[in-house]
Amino acid sequence: MSRNAVKKVVLAYSGGLDTSVILKWLQQEYGCEVVTFTADVGQGEEVAPARAKAEAAGIKEIYIEDLREEFVRDFVYPMFRANAIYEGEYLLGTSIARPLIAKRLVEIAAETGADAISHGATGKGNDQVRFELGAYGLNPEIKIIAPWREWDLLSREKLMAYAAEHGIAIEQKRDGSKSPYSMDANLLHISYEGYDLEDPWVEPGRDMWRWTVDPQDAPDQPQELALTFSRGDITAIDGKAMTPAEVLAELNRIGGAHGIGRADIVENRYVGMKSRGCYETPGGTIMLKAHRAMESLTLDREAAHLKDELMPRYAELIYNGYWFSPEREMLQAAIDQTQAVVNGVVRLKLYKGNVMVVGRKSDTDSLFDESIATFEEDAGAYDQGDATGFIRLNALRLRVAGRRKG
Repeated sequence: MSRNAVKKVVLAYSGGLDTSVILKWLQQEYGCEVVTFTADVGQGEEVAPARAKAEAAGIKEIYIEDLREEFVRDFVYPMFRANAIYEGEYLLGTSIARPLIAKRLVEIAAETGADAISHGATGKGNDQVRFELGAYGLNPEIKIIAPWREWDLLSREKLMAYAAEHGIAIEQKRDGSKSPYSMDANLLHISYEGYDLEDPWVEPGRDMWRWTVDPQDAPDQPQELALTFSRGDITAIDGKAMTPAEVLAELNRIGGAHGIGRADIVENRYVGMKSRGCYETPGGTIMLKAHRAMESLTLDREAAHLKDELMPRYAELIYNGYWFSPEREMLQAAIDQTQAVVNGVVRLKLYKGNVMVVGRKSDTDSLFDESIATFEEDAGAYDQGDATGFIRLNALRLRVAGRRKG
């Protein structure tokens, strides 16, 4: 791609060191106009200062948007209908935010007549893939500029030197207040990478965690709560109706207070390397446990088992950046069809890092029939003698194989 061909670019902009340098670098190296886009997906940091920083850099078109409701409603909730979890542990907190940001980048490019979009993801990570696959899935002709794959500013020291050379104001936090970790946060989770975590034998320090108390310091009394489900989505906590973003924010608050949702993982990145990361996902951990409990009562056995077979593939698609792919949309349609009956209430107890299901009910869609399941006399609801033929038929192939072995 010729740099001269790019006249205007939309930059995913946080106002931090990396994207502040990228903004200036695009202006210098591409000689283009820059549009900044700052998304509030619940990262818990003030996004308003990004406007002042962009204005100071001479930016005329500045987009700052609150996407929290859209994020949870259209991305997090559909993912949790699938019970998605990557490699048995990761609840996909960073992965699921990237397609939304890519979507808005492409939309803003169309609105402003920009030729390209740009992001600050490095050439070693998954996010570059997620941003770009998402963008190409929505606009096959979009041009994408990934500075980390072009420049030689491959360390924090070089970035700081570039900022100083070009008069880029970088906020300096007081000693001891800045985390040494590479962190990503949104309404679903916060992640930590780098620094001493690069040695997978090293235990994370107690002061690293931001959202959750240490489970051993959590309250000595459990907290009970009831979650109401409608078509697979949580719509109320303890009977109080809430929007999707409100639900997740409240579950984060409650779960964090009980030390719920910590994970320490070595995962396989899509680009080929193994990476160690730590995650806090208190609300998501509660949601997953409760959703599976609701499905256990309302989903047919074979539908539930097939969902569980499809889930690792679905989770891998999200992790690798294929949210807008035909196969993810196909799986989503199948998953969503099953959720029509996932209605009712799940009762939970939270205690020192644990989420325990203590009750579940569905007045309209429960498949649990006490008259059949009872260990007491069932008044003919189930003829136990029928099991003889059932077992003999299913044992036939085993008996034939056993005779051959004998």
